[in-house]
Amino acid sequence: MTAPYASNQPERSTIDATPGLVALDFGANWCGYCRAAEPLIEQALADHPAARHIKVEDGPGRPLGRSFRIKLWPTVVVLKDGQEVARVVRPVDADAVRQVLAQAGA
Repeated sequence: MTAPYASNQPERSTIDATPGLVALDFGANWCGYCRAAEPLIEQALADHPAARHIKVEDGPGRPLGRSFRIKLWPTVVVLKDGQEVARVVRPVDADAVRQVLAQAGA
């Protein structure tokens, strides 16, 4: 079983200062699209053990999601040393997530 989307959110400054590869996964625990994509995202990240996976519960008024201009769930934003490299919205297979991780040089 994978971890739920966390309702407590890190500050954007903390995310921007995080070194290395980060997969910032925005969604909601009740979202059907998020539930369907969850194993695909986990499968792709299993190939990248150095990547840090941060699941963030998103919704109206949530500052972290707004700062990344998240519109649909799930959205996985891939960052390298605090800089956005790529993102995938509503992935339909693990390869979609693997591709954005590859763009980060992972």
